[in-house]
Amino acid sequence: AELCARFHASRRTLQYAFEDTLGVNPSAYIRAVRLDHVRRELRGAASVTEVATRWGFWHFGNFSSEYRGQFGELPSETWRRSRVRAG
Repeated sequence: AELCARFHASRRTLQYAFEDTLGVNPSAYIRAVRLDHVRRELRGAASVTEVATRWGFWHFGNFSSEYRGQFGELPSETWRRSRVRAG
């Protein structure tokens, strides 16, 4: 709402501009950024669940599927690999 008022544009107009510029809708962009943060934090985390919930992923089946779609592996694989390197 603040951006719409500032730029004197509708929500839909701003969404289209965002999609034209970045190639994804704002929700997908935010989700990708959150998944990237999860990936970084998995390297030193006690558990996948801890990191996923910290970044607002509550449905773990969807989270794992989205993570695999973005990174080509399950979050547990990233986490396990980081544990092997640290050990």
